[in-house]
Amino acid sequence: MVTISAGAVLMIFMIVAEDEPGAIPLLMIVLGAAWYLASTKKAGRNQQ
Repeated sequence: MVTISAGAVLMIFMIVAEDEPGAIPLLMIVLGAAWYLASTKKAGRNQQ
């Protein structure tokens, strides 16, 4: 969640400053979301 939040903040800053989102904030959001979903799925499998 921290990576997703940091990516969102960076994306907002980049859009305000340069009028385009930039690759690094987008990558942080995508990788953070993938990591979160993978860890949630893994945790759900361990509980069963």
